[in-house]
Amino acid sequence: MKLIRHGQPGHEKTGVILADGRHIDVSAAFANYDEAFFASDGLTRLTEWLAANATSAPEVAAGARLGSPIARPSKIICIGLNYRDHAAESGMAEPAEPVVFFKATTALTGPDDGLVIPRSSEKTDWEVELAVVIGKTAKHVSYEDALSHVAGYVLHNDYSERAWQLERGGQWVKGKSADTYAPLGPWLATPDEIVDPHALRLWLTVNGEKKQDGNTANFIFNIPHVISYLSGFMTLLPGDVISTGTPAGVGLGFNPPQYLKPGDVIELGIDGLGSQRQVASAEA
Repeated sequence: MKLIRHGQPGHEKTGVILADGRHIDVSAAFANYDEAFFASDGLTRLTEWLAANATSAPEVAAGARLGSPIARPSKIICIGLNYRDHAAESGMAEPAEPVVFFKATTALTGPDDGLVIPRSSEKTDWEVELAVVIGKTAKHVSYEDALSHVAGYVLHNDYSERAWQLERGGQWVKGKSADTYAPLGPWLATPDEIVDPHALRLWLTVNGEKKQDGNTANFIFNIPHVISYLSGFMTLLPGDVISTGTPAGVGLGFNPPQYLKPGDVIELGIDGLGSQRQVASAEA
């Protein structure tokens, strides 16, 4: 099952992409894909509703804007340096434990919404990532039980302002949280849609030039490890987003580094999770 949210920013309605490719609106029965939805076994209820109503449900208008498939979660947790090749290009040793940082939920935006390069930013960078959405409350979860807490998987571009992240002191969150720095979607794919989340190709281009081309098989810490690890430090709530890191090919890793400028077109995708396209512009 593929979950979408469609409509104008702040007014998105729930929808589903059916196996036959039809995009249908389910907002008459499900107000939002948020913490309350997942906590109340929403995926099961949605599956049952579709069995009875899919053929009669209204279709989403062709060309409708897609927002983030998840309404604003309680938190966006990111894992840094989680690909062996990315750690190498960054000149850093592979971490002994997951590197954890947060991203402001106000950074969340739709998959094809524009990237707004912040005022005074000269080092806005790209990062294609696989994100995991939590489906039920997780606290002190074992490695073996971790995947049972997953609602689904989604494509994420973890934009980063490198000067703010690395040159301004403090934690990475400053460089990760600008508005539009977290495009999510186009859809959330439930686990039955993804045969193996540890064997997914992910890629990114800037102005048509390939920058990243990796595979989640190159994780340092796999998804069960990350979920179990995080749940030992904090309660993971339904709808929370965990972004699992990026492969080699970020702008910071080039010599000299390459950063985004207004007018650049960024496209990215992951096997089974669709693609995104953002056009960069300068903040007014």
